[in-house]
Amino acid sequence: MLSLVFLVLFGPHVLFSTTPVAVIEPQDPALLIGSSLTATCTLGAGAELQAGALYWTLNGRRLPPSGPASLGGRALSITLQRLNGSQQRSGDNLVCHAGDGRVLAGSCLHVGMPPEKPVNLTCWSRNTKDLSCQWSPGGEGETFIPTQYILKYKLRWYGREKECEVYSAGQQQYSCHIPRDLALFTPYEIWVEAANQLGSNTSDVISLDILDVVTTDPPDSVAVSRVGEQEDQLSVHWASPPALKDFLFQAKYQIRYRLEDSEEWKVVEDVGNQTSCLLAGLWPGTVYFVQVRCNPVGIYGSRKPGIWSDWSHPTAASTLPTGRLQAESCEPKSSEPPSNSTLRRELKQFFGWVRKHAAGCNGMSIKLYDQWRVWQQKTHKARNQVGKEMLPSPHSLPPPPHRQPDLPAVDQMPQDDNS
Repeated sequence: MLSLVFLVLFGPHVLFSTTPVAVIEPQDPALLIGSSLTATCTLGAGAELQAGALYWTLNGRRLPPSGPASLGGRALSITLQRLNGSQQRSGDNLVCHAGDGRVLAGSCLHVGMPPEKPVNLTCWSRNTKDLSCQWSPGGEGETFIPTQYILKYKLRWYGREKECEVYSAGQQQYSCHIPRDLALFTPYEIWVEAANQLGSNTSDVISLDILDVVTTDPPDSVAVSRVGEQEDQLSVHWASPPALKDFLFQAKYQIRYRLEDSEEWKVVEDVGNQTSCLLAGLWPGTVYFVQVRCNPVGIYGSRKPGIWSDWSHPTAASTLPTGRLQAESCEPKSSEPPSNSTLRRELKQFFGWVRKHAAGCNGMSIKLYDQWRVWQQKTHKARNQVGKEMLPSPHSLPPPPHRQPDLPAVDQMPQDDNS
């Protein structure tokens, strides 16, 4: 180190050569997939080597020679046919080596495609405070070389063009967030520009008003509880999103629920503007998970519906177990089908429940009635019992045979051929 400083300070006649040992041409080219390339490694004037001792590697893999040395033994060429897309985002490394393995020069090959037109550009505003947009890259989305996407926006009539600055990474890389300085009651024009070394493309321009794309936080304080002594019902209550309390708006809500051991959600589509709902027709003694989401409608008088919020965190509750009042009874349950009077009483209770709870979750009573209809149509005997006003007295029926086989379950009973 001291000798080096001495040479720099006291030996101005000493010159350090910056001439490279070798040079590759072309240097860092951008190429379309399927094209061919001829590259040449030329030794520097001071290199004490011969081209015949050189060899090539591509991404660390040694390539067979494809041409003789030239230029008086000072250059070596190679031709690559039908190039595939770059295997590395930084480019494929084409390297020229000396015979002993030393690296003499290198070049990065960027092999890919120009970007296609970005599509599916959509935007939303959380509580009118910001704007987020996402898009798809178009085509299969893979260009094999670094491609830059820029989201641009401006007020439709008089604004200057601006660029979004907060881009997402990872799986949400095709999205950008504008956190502030947005205007209400004035439409924006928004588009995406894509560019790489092989070309550029631009999405369609969308026009939107912030008030027409408002979404919000999930409903707050979701609570699920049992309904008195009802074994098949749960009551759901929630509060409007706090962030929208100062806005003039109407909300639409949706509920979804699932069994504890199931991944399938059932959705109550139309709950309206109310903040409570009754789930009915559930399995007794079963744990359910429930979620609620909100769509803010008519923010500041906007005529367009908002965008659904995320679902609230799941809230769990269990229905009452069935037969809890007869828990001490050890009598076996009869395998006989229910009598006509029992069916009539159950049917009367069912329609009474429908009338009582029709103002709750509207879709539930209809679904339950459809299930009831399917059940009663499974057997000719069930249809006769429900459809007739009166059946003959049991005393007028013929006596049973001496030995009667066991009856199958109701939903397995064969139908009468005359049905």
